[in-house]
Amino acid sequence: MRLALWAALWLLWCLLLVLSWPVALLALVLAPLVCLLALPFAVLGVLLGALFALLRAVLYLPARLLGHRG
Repeated sequence: MRLALWAALWLLWCLLLVLSWPVALLALVLAPLVCLLALPFAVLGVLLGALFALLRAVLYLPARLLGHRG
């Protein structure tokens, strides 16, 4: 699945290179910067997921101690 995504992105970039090479080169330069700007949001998403998993585990602990296997 990931390989297909990368192949599609590469083909789209090649098409953009043929249609407008300055925009394609600008996209090539700005893509790592966008990834760096999105990194804190990805970390925040992982943090919130872990926080909700911990909250769920704490709230379901009494039921698990009483023998519920849900």
